Amino acid sequence: MSAGVRLVVLGKQGAGKGTQCERLSHRYAIPHISTGDMLRAAVRAKTDLGVKAAALMDTGELLPDELIIEMVAERLAERDAATRGFALDGFPRTVAQAEMLETLLDGRPLHCVIDLEVPTDLVLPRLVSRRVCQDCGAIYSLSARPGLGWTCDNCGGEVVLRADDTAEAIMIRLQAYERETKPLIEFYRGLGLLEIVDATATPDEVLRSTVTAIERRREA
Repeated sequence: MSAGVRLVVLGKQGAGKGTQCERLSHRYAIPHISTGDMLRAAVRAKTDLGVKAAALMDTGELLPDELIIEMVAERLAERDAATRGFALDGFPRTVAQAEMLETLLDGRPLHCVIDLEVPTDLVLPRLVSRRVCQDCGAIYSLSARPGLGWTCDNCGGEVVLRADDTAEAIMIRLQAYERETKPLIEFYRGLGLLEIVDATATPDEVLRSTVTAIERRREA
């Protein structure tokens, strides 16, 4: 088994973070920790956090730090993340959150931060076309549908257009990324952790480039 690794994966919505984090999860035997998936699960379960998050998520707004810091801290403390590492997807989103993450890790520094770079004019059509299984989170699109209607091939759940994947909500998220999240690139560049990967290539090519960057960092 490969040694574990602690990663943050950045990139605007539609850059392929979820796909690459899942592949990295298998490659390094680490959990893929998606704050978006955890929040959507909380919304479905109608937890206190889910109720507070639902209105903001439906409009595409970024959630305030206090709604997610505790959730992330609890997940990183679980045995798999504490011993093997993780691929963080969706957190941190701001420099303030990145500084909080440094505190949470406390002696378990990140090995690498991957920025999946892709132009906005490519990700907008991807996101508008995206459909997601309500139960397991599997991703489909208008050009890559499930085998039987809009029923998930993996679990049989209903595949739908998420409320936050309308064109209007997507543009709000992309604008928020430019305003809030893009400064993370310079933050992590300053820490010597940043690797930029061309995410316009095929998923297999992106994975190869990402693994090469990670191994280069681990051997440094």
